Amino acid sequence: MSRAPAPLRQIVIVGGGSAGWMAAAALAQAVGESCAITLIESEVIGTVGVGEATIPPIRHFNQRLGIDEATFLRETQGSYKLGIQFVDWGRQGHSYFHPFGQYGAEFDQVPFYHHWLNEHLAGRVAGPIDHFSMCWAMAEAGKFSHPASDRRLIQSTFDYAYHFDAGLYAAFLRRFAEARGVVRLEGKVVAVALAGEDGFIEAVQLEDGRRITGDLFIDCSGFRGLLIEEALGAGYDNWQHWLPCDRAVAVPCTRGAFTPYTRSTARQAGWQWRIPLQHRTGNGYVHCSQFISEDEAAATLLAHLDGEALAEPRTLRFVTGKRRAFWKKNCVAIGLAAGFMEPLESTSLHLIQYAILRLIALLPDASMPPLLVREYNAQTSREYELIRDFLILHYKATTRDDGELWRYCAAMEIPESLSYKIAHFRAHGTLVAEPGELFANPSWIAVYLGQGIVPERAPPLATMRPKVPVAERLAQIRTAMAEAVATMPSHGEFIARHCAAAPIAA
Repeated sequence: MSRAPAPLRQIVIVGGGSAGWMAAAALAQAVGESCAITLIESEVIGTVGVGEATIPPIRHFNQRLGIDEATFLRETQGSYKLGIQFVDWGRQGHSYFHPFGQYGAEFDQVPFYHHWLNEHLAGRVAGPIDHFSMCWAMAEAGKFSHPASDRRLIQSTFDYAYHFDAGLYAAFLRRFAEARGVVRLEGKVVAVALAGEDGFIEAVQLEDGRRITGDLFIDCSGFRGLLIEEALGAGYDNWQHWLPCDRAVAVPCTRGAFTPYTRSTARQAGWQWRIPLQHRTGNGYVHCSQFISEDEAAATLLAHLDGEALAEPRTLRFVTGKRRAFWKKNCVAIGLAAGFMEPLESTSLHLIQYAILRLIALLPDASMPPLLVREYNAQTSREYELIRDFLILHYKATTRDDGELWRYCAAMEIPESLSYKIAHFRAHGTLVAEPGELFANPSWIAVYLGQGIVPERAPPLATMRPKVPVAERLAQIRTAMAEAVATMPSHGEFIARHCAAAPIAA
């Protein structure tokens, strides 16, 4: 039974945190005064709040809202991020960098990485491809500056994202949203009322008896999935057989080196993140409970901090995967209610962002047209699957055998979609990608080469350009990068000059 078309008058968001307030802010700006937006959250229910590292699309989300970058960074104790350094992943004692931006600079019809690969396989270029990443040149030197607008300059070849305090970001967006008419209700949802004729959500009931009705409900209730799962039974696809980590122990510490990048260090039963903010460093150990106890994981994390721990370690439990339906009836799940992808490549806030933007692009009337629901679910499901494969690559491409986790990952079967991509690159140096993939060619190159998947041969065109002075061009690129980095301020100096936050009171 379908409902007759009717205007969308009331949107109800259940849950706050980054997901809830990002949704509230973006929707408030999109619909203006034509639709009331209510956000329900309870101060007694905590948020996960570990999504402090981001990827470049977050900048476009903030820009869409008209948020000034310097103000945002001051308000969230934020810093800049040029990429992720991966330590001990392919093998112990080895590291590589996943940059935000391209490698080198294009100087021929043949892509830069084809020429680099041909030179590398012939033994004519020393060192990793990291040496041709502007991001890594800056990151290694601890420098930061905004990209140049002149595309002819090497300083235009990189991108950047942010590190920030997710709790402060949610508070910042709350102020933004409430200034645009969003109404926040304090309370705990204890019941969900469904319509008898079609199973749509009619209302949610709060602990104090208040009944909140709506046309569209957005579930930002976290792992629990209060609406999408408990009330509507959307189902869940469990991907733990490919991504076996199911715990994270997290703790902040006093700030150490103020690096403009995230670090991921592989440990015996998982990996440790390091995220430098202005007021502290965020740390966590993502691990598999099958291979290490929570006490051992916490002890390992505490033994590898830059400075003094500022709190007791807390453990988060999760199951990597996604809802079988992100949008069901008149409910859309966003954030952890929609699924969980471990933060190895800082995709948590990105998935929130694109879920919101996709919903705005497909915004329904109150009848919830089935074609819109179907398209939203198809796009979102594919996005999760593509990110899943990229994350699995990190675990699969390893020669480590010093722990049960790494031996399991080396032996596990992987999705055919990922096997196909790896086979192409290993045999021919060819990058296979789908239109609209989040992680573009430089990202796959970084992980393939960084973790030891080296092609048997370079793509043929690179060997058919004998008149192109490749060695000379490579040397010029290295020189240009070094000269550009030498003139840049340090990461700390850049922030002090443009977006230093006020000290947080003790």
